Amino acid sequence: MAQAERVALITGAAGAIGGATAVHLARKNVVVALADSVATRGVAERVEAAGGRCRQFALNVTRRDEIDAVVAQTLEAWGRIDILVNVAGTVSFGSAADLAAAEWDRVLDINLKGTFQCCQAVMPAMKAQRFGRIVNLGSVLGKNGGNARPWLDPGEQRASGNVAYGVSKAGVHAITAYLARELAPYGTTVNAVAPGPVASAMTTNLSPSLTALIPVGRMGTPEDVAAVIGFLASDEAAFVTGEILDVNGGMWCD
Repeated sequence: MAQAERVALITGAAGAIGGATAVHLARKNVVVALADSVATRGVAERVEAAGGRCRQFALNVTRRDEIDAVVAQTLEAWGRIDILVNVAGTVSFGSAADLAAAEWDRVLDINLKGTFQCCQAVMPAMKAQRFGRIVNLGSVLGKNGGNARPWLDPGEQRASGNVAYGVSKAGVHAITAYLARELAPYGTTVNAVAPGPVASAMTTNLSPSLTALIPVGRMGTPEDVAAVIGFLASDEAAFVTGEILDVNGGMWCD
């Protein structure tokens, strides 16, 4: 492996943001391990078309045994894991009043526990090599109490991410801050991106009235988010850690 080449493990690699991130990193001479619960063949083809190298792994992030197996196989294949990008997640819609306990558990199990378990699984390798970049996928919904304005239009609540999703992403933001401090002595940074609405399968039902609230006048693209992830995973971001970086076209500023 060339000295400049690094290794990234991307969960949720089959999705829009995960796939765009894989291609972006591949163009930066990063080898990528594509992990998802669904097939990543199409993303692998895009990575290879971009001149990159990759391997594909089946992964359910709620299963710690599967996470440990993917980490072990990635280390066996390339000897290190320099970058972890936690994109794997799920969305949930509707009001808090109608939210079932099983749905709450499902969303937090994937988005929050899954993210933490993946971080925890790569920590020993990053500590040992005294280098690492962890980038978690948060959300504007973990900050703003939701995009919906039910006092204006109750229908917005039905088509917007609900409290379980927002809580799970706020938890991801907290995990990011805690791990940034814990891993700083080991040359490892931990950051998150907090996207606003991004054109993808998760946002096909987003109300046009909510899209109209984005100051730059459009929804984000997966490539918009991937570029920011790529920066946080780079050497240029070595002094950035514990940051929750908004990528939302100006719809939320803090």
